[in-house]
Amino acid sequence: MCRSEDELDFETGSFRAGLASPTGYALLRVVRRSSEDSTKTDAARLATLKRRLSLPPMWVTVGRMNTRATCFLVGFVVLGIGSVPAVPATAAGPTPDVVLDRLRIFFQKTAKSDGSYRPGIDPDYEGMSDSAFSDLAPVTYAVVLHKTFGWKLPAEEKTRDFLLSRQRADGSFANVAGTVDPDSPAGRAYNTTMAIMALRALGTKPRYDPLPVFDMVMKADYKDLPAYMTSFFPLAYLASGKPIPPIADRKIKALMVQDGDGYLHEHVAATFHAAHYYRLIGEETPKAEAMLGRVLRDQKPDGSWMLNAPARDRHAGFDAAFVIRQLGGDRPECRRALAKAAAWALSCRNPDGGFGHFPGSTSDADACFFQVGTLVMAGVLTPADPLPPDPHLLGWGHLFPVKR
Repeated sequence: MCRSEDELDFETGSFRAGLASPTGYALLRVVRRSSEDSTKTDAARLATLKRRLSLPPMWVTVGRMNTRATCFLVGFVVLGIGSVPAVPATAAGPTPDVVLDRLRIFFQKTAKSDGSYRPGIDPDYEGMSDSAFSDLAPVTYAVVLHKTFGWKLPAEEKTRDFLLSRQRADGSFANVAGTVDPDSPAGRAYNTTMAIMALRALGTKPRYDPLPVFDMVMKADYKDLPAYMTSFFPLAYLASGKPIPPIADRKIKALMVQDGDGYLHEHVAATFHAAHYYRLIGEETPKAEAMLGRVLRDQKPDGSWMLNAPARDRHAGFDAAFVIRQLGGDRPECRRALAKAAAWALSCRNPDGGFGHFPGSTSDADACFFQVGTLVMAGVLTPADPLPPDPHLLGWGHLFPVKR
């Protein structure tokens, strides 16, 4: 559940003030291009970007990030109080069966001949968030959603072989495309967790023991990982058949310092991963009531939790829904909040059957998982019966049993 490094660089740079403007927000999308693209005219590049992102840019800036990649920032400003433009509600929305049928068709159209998956239907679309971060994200989310609903993958054996082919002798899995460096601590932890998750769902063990990857990261690099990667560790260990080692558990808990309202770093993603972490290890979430109260208060009238620039809050709806479902259960206020969250998730659905990260955004494999996961937690979409084995280890908790 990561954003691309490019997006992080720009979000923390000089554009941040504009993104957080009280009069609206500006969406930044960074698309990397090698120097081989230099023969194209800027106008042609920008027209291609507009088409790929399905956005109506109101301003465009062209700049250079480094000597190897040219970055095009495409943004649009929405006037108002920083809200994402709402999609008008229809008198009768799609039935759950229609949503699922069209979603399955979306993944059929993104399936590749080698068993992997593209981020979206357009072969030139490079993805957002996880899909842009690593090319192991779309295939993992395709596996997770197919297993969630009991569907057979278009080419399951090829998908299994594709995932196994990405493992290296040291146990780590590597991305070939995407913004993350496969040899960085974040890249090794992200890719390996995602591949372990997908292979377990396929009933397959990795060729090499992947856990030394996490043992190595925990020796020093763990302190520098993003706050939204904490629950990767217990998930990877449990999906490999072992509990997280006590020393690793203590180190990660020491990083999850909460404010009085239960939040971490004023960010629902980091807060979600803390709640997910404690649910995975079977312990009570610290400051659970305060955390739940803050999440409920932060929900916007449109049902979303888009409180910051979209690059920062792309998974906010799912993150908040998990906290509400796991910490609030069936309380009336929690059911109401989840119903609103589901309505917002459905407003992100596109005619191609996929989901974007927000209304009007291009359908993306990453967005499909998080929006559909919200709909499952809200009870709008029904998963397979019986559930797949160890449902709490499939994805990021959308099938996690609620503690009674």
